[in-house]
Amino acid sequence: MRSNYPQMQRWIGLSEGGFIDHPDDPGGATDRGITQATFDAWRRRLGEPLEPVRGISKAEAERIIAFQYLDRVGADELPAGLDYAVADFAVNSGVSRAARELQRVLGVTVDGVVGVQTLAAANRLSAQGVEEVIIALCEGRMAFLKRLRHWGTFGRGWTRRVMGERPGIQHRDNGVIDRAVMLARATRSTTVNTLVPGPVRAGQGKGDPTARSCALTRMFRRPA
Repeated sequence: MRSNYPQMQRWIGLSEGGFIDHPDDPGGATDRGITQATFDAWRRRLGEPLEPVRGISKAEAERIIAFQYLDRVGADELPAGLDYAVADFAVNSGVSRAARELQRVLGVTVDGVVGVQTLAAANRLSAQGVEEVIIALCEGRMAFLKRLRHWGTFGRGWTRRVMGERPGIQHRDNGVIDRAVMLARATRSTTVNTLVPGPVRAGQGKGDPTARSCALTRMFRRPA
């Protein structure tokens, strides 16, 4: 849902954190979830001179994330909660990978492109179906991450990013699976839950790469 973009951007920003250039990270230098290669392509597209990605502004990073990842996985048209689960997957592991896992879970043609067939299947889901797809998507994402050769280096951070601090789904946990399910439930209710993040842990980041995480410290309500 387009209206969820600001919240999704906040969560993705917290997971990605700031600048990281880990020698084992195949994505290379990354800041706010944007790799140097992606930043270079973005600047060329705009006809602007190339610059180091380190120090990229929050506003520019969010514009790139919306254009390069959220829009391309159809996050503006996916059900609430599922939109965030797919979007974070795309930022962390690529649009095609996230799209293919979504299509596999939905049981539609797997081609890596979120189009009318995929969106129609997602929007036919019941409320319970949305939660089940979120859970299956996150579990499939973890299975993919565990197969990567950098699992030994980044596995703990990836697990915390996707599944949170504790197994299962908790109201106050910080995993994508927790936030996505809670977002889906909040959207169905008569209130909107605003999640206030806690501190980001050091040493995680963008992935194929790595992952940063935060804790949800409290929730409050405001009129829908």
